[in-house]
Amino acid sequence: MSLEVLPGLYEYYTGGGINSGLNADKPYFTLNDKNITIYSGALHYFRVPKPYWRDRLRKMRAAGLNAVETYVPWNLHEPLPGKFDFGQGGTDMEDFLDVAEFLNTAKEEDLLAIVRPGPYICSEWEFGGFPSWLLRKGDIKVRTSDTTYMKYVTRYFNMLLPILAALQFTSGGPIIAFQVENEYGSTEVPGKFTPDRVYLRQLVRLMKQNGITELLVSSDSPTMHRSAGTLPGVLLQTANFAGNPELEFFMLKLLQPGKPIMAMEFWTGWFDHWSEVHHTRDDDDFYDVYERILRYPASVNMYMFHGGYKFRPDTTSYDYNAPLTESGDYTIKYVMVKELLRKYNPVQTRVTPSTQTACTHILPYIAKSEWEGVLTGEGSTNLARSLPDAPHLIFKQAYEPQRVQWRLNLNEILENFSTKYLSPIVLPMEFLPINNMSGQSYGYIVYRKKYLDIPANSTLTIGGRICDSLVVLVNGKLVSKPLTNTSDLNDFGFWRLKDSNITLSSTGLTGATLDLLVENWGRNNFGLLEQFNQFKGLWQGPISLNNVEIRNWEISPLEFKKSWVGRLVRWRRPDSFTGPALYKTNFYVNQTRDTYLDMQDWCKGIVIVNNFVLGRYSKIGPQQSLYLPAPFLRIGWNNIVVFEHYIAADQIKFSNKMIYKTRNNKKRMY
Repeated sequence: MSLEVLPGLYEYYTGGGINSGLNADKPYFTLNDKNITIYSGALHYFRVPKPYWRDRLRKMRAAGLNAVETYVPWNLHEPLPGKFDFGQGGTDMEDFLDVAEFLNTAKEEDLLAIVRPGPYICSEWEFGGFPSWLLRKGDIKVRTSDTTYMKYVTRYFNMLLPILAALQFTSGGPIIAFQVENEYGSTEVPGKFTPDRVYLRQLVRLMKQNGITELLVSSDSPTMHRSAGTLPGVLLQTANFAGNPELEFFMLKLLQPGKPIMAMEFWTGWFDHWSEVHHTRDDDDFYDVYERILRYPASVNMYMFHGGYKFRPDTTSYDYNAPLTESGDYTIKYVMVKELLRKYNPVQTRVTPSTQTACTHILPYIAKSEWEGVLTGEGSTNLARSLPDAPHLIFKQAYEPQRVQWRLNLNEILENFSTKYLSPIVLPMEFLPINNMSGQSYGYIVYRKKYLDIPANSTLTIGGRICDSLVVLVNGKLVSKPLTNTSDLNDFGFWRLKDSNITLSSTGLTGATLDLLVENWGRNNFGLLEQFNQFKGLWQGPISLNNVEIRNWEISPLEFKKSWVGRLVRWRRPDSFTGPALYKTNFYVNQTRDTYLDMQDWCKGIVIVNNFVLGRYSKIGPQQSLYLPAPFLRIGWNNIVVFEHYIAADQIKFSNKMIYKTRNNKKRMY
């Protein structure tokens, strides 16, 4: 077959008109009555800057994939009760949220789509995708048929699902399947909790009422949870795993004989928590398991194919050791995927006009000459050449270091730029009367007590656990020990200790000001249902000085929203580099380039670029730099603001590579 007469992928499955969608009534999938094996990869639109959506999708198609999979995060799309943002809602994340444009771009790049709308998504995402304001709703029971919970799910789905329904394959769009809930079987606790199938049926009914007609699926580990998290006969069950695909597929066949076999999540790598070593998956092991899946044969979605950000204790980077790095660079896994799909995919389709791109480069860090032809298609079969060439790498630039120019200490922030709320006792951030009475979702909360007499060697006790980390200041001076080593997490100031205490001052103080700065490191995204009742801040017990409860607090939220950061004024030259404080610098660029902020000289905090919170950094690692995409910069003057908890550096450095901390405290660059 000559290359010129090959149809495009979408054309191949829709030629002659669209009569049916993805069908699972046989031991193999059909799409519009044509056999199809799904070769998919996960890419979450809300983790990738919008200007890079097409680049990442084109790279997926160039690898030989025929589908992209994405979750949909409820907490971003409905950040305030009844206030929605699908790309034009005016929130700080607006530019990441046009899910319709993302899916249309996928179709333009000749990719089909699998959508997992939740409402729970896990995904190492804040609160598993739930908006934090749900926690204000009394004894709400998420992920069940609880009436209060389902009332809010219904409102959200009634807004989201019509958008997705218009993009279904049978309506001329790319979406061929929807997942209902996510790994719901993992909620099962024998003798305590059985997954709520009434809830699953309610979700299915909501989807159908909103025009969803494509194939509905569930995903779990078949060997661990059997069919506990699905609706047999209603949802097609798929498998999630890292290895041993034959066993997982065998169990799928036992659970639903005569149905197609699919891995919804074949884990290409893993994610990082702060204080861990950066996770990697052996390339040869990845190759072996992926080939066994293809040879079985089974359909497969790689989780992740491209990770991206988390923005929100997981690290900011969601690189996942995936085939495409956080910054969209190719890895050995990428070329392995392309080579294997060239070998196993029987369907040949041509390059569509929107995906043609010249590619004569050879990846500088992939030395194996046998991979070169796989990327460029040189000297290969019609099948390899029928795919678009792999797009060029995006250049990374290490800008010149920038001196810190200005500073605002915590007291200046609280006295001049924060809103204060009075309360007789400490409250969690979710119960602050802000954001249209929906509380505080992210960031920091400060509990201040003025005019406090502190005898010498007084002991401050925090009742219960800190949620999640605490910095203590007396009269603006840092009392807490800096977080410099993983072992410090076992000491005062972190969630691991219950009823913890600290000595405030070796000398007596009269009329002192006590500040307790608490950071939300992220709400739990996976686990037993009782673990989802997560409030942030100080709330589990009283705050006591020498066993006497301290009452009547000033409470200030520090959310670091764009509008608030942009209004900060009265910056002054830094006379100290001890935090907590904001440190700012302006720098000029003639051309915007992808780069990394090298934060190795700083201790712990967050970075804000042009008023947008880029992410967290911490000396304990493993992540030691922050990916800064070119779309976040502008030609001309840019500003970087760092909120450092403990000890700041006097300059901000850049790198053209990602930096990780290894077990022996050496740095590793990618």
